[in-house]
Amino acid sequence: MRTIHTEIGVLAPATSVWSVLVAIDKWPEWNPFARAAGRLAIGERLDVEIRPPGKSAMTFRPTVVRLEPGRELRWLGRLGMPGLFDGEHGFRVVPEDAGRCRFEQFETFRGLLVAPIMWMAEAPTRAGFESMNRAIKARAEAA
Repeated sequence: MRTIHTEIGVLAPATSVWSVLVAIDKWPEWNPFARAAGRLAIGERLDVEIRPPGKSAMTFRPTVVRLEPGRELRWLGRLGMPGLFDGEHGFRVVPEDAGRCRFEQFETFRGLLVAPIMWMAEAPTRAGFESMNRAIKARAEAA
């Protein structure tokens, strides 16, 4: 198992950040790392494309496994059959004081192929998360 966790402080209310996050049809306007389409509801499958810096784009169809409105969104994606390379990707918005919040993005990887895949993909994946974090911060703070 391997986890990548990133976060960024945002000078905007948690509700603003959440609104930017869940408007996935608008991601192409601001998100340098990911595109997504589908319905955000538990059990629904999404079409997601990620573009880690310096790597080719990857497309997959994860299933929404957690949706706590205003707070947290998670999906589970798999490479091949379960147990080979599974990634549970999450976004969390944590309210702080005076109209500020923290945006967290994380993914836990499990399966037989985690070590060899993450050896090549961990740094660009982290960089992609961080680029998206900076972009959602900018979008929410400009709203």
